[in-house]
Amino acid sequence: MSNNMEQESPAESADARRQRQRSSAAIKRSLRELRMQLSLLNLRVGAHLDLKDVDLDCLDLIASHGPLSPTALARRAGLHPATITGILDRLERGGWVIRERDPADRRAVVVRARRERGAEMMRLYAGMNTSMDQICASYGEAELEVLADFLHRTAAAGQTAAAELTADGH
Repeated sequence: MSNNMEQESPAESADARRQRQRSSAAIKRSLRELRMQLSLLNLRVGAHLDLKDVDLDCLDLIASHGPLSPTALARRAGLHPATITGILDRLERGGWVIRERDPADRRAVVVRARRERGAEMMRLYAGMNTSMDQICASYGEAELEVLADFLHRTAAAGQTAAAELTADGH
C-alpha cells in the first residue's frame, strides 16, 4: 500500500465486508425471484400456446442453437433421449418444429424451429420485452456492459453447476 493511501481500520474493514455480504445476498435473492418470475411467465406463455414448460425450453434451445440432432438437444436440455422423442413429437404436431434429414449425414435427423410460428410466440413476450427495453434505457452503456457480463458469467456458473451435478449422477 502506498504512503499516500489511507489505511482502513479493522472496524471499517469489517463493516465493508458485512455490506458486501449483504449486497451479495440481495443479488442472490433477486436472481431467485427473477428465476421464479420468468418461470411463471414461461408457464403462462406455454399455456397460451398449449406447450409444456419443457417443450418451451426445448423449442428455445432449437431456435437458439439449431438445427440440432435429437441427441444434441437431449444433451443441451439435460434430458434423456427417450424424453426428447416425446417432446419433439408434441412440438412437431403443434407445428413448432420440423424434422429433416441432416445434409451432412443423410442417415441422421436434425430438428429445426419453424420460423413462421415465431411471431405468435413473440407477441406473448412483447410486454416483457418492452419492459426490458425500458429498464435498459435507464442505464448507461458502461453499466449495461457490466450487467451483461454479470448475467453471462452467472449463466455460465449455472451451466457449470448443472454439469457437476450430472457428473455426480444426479
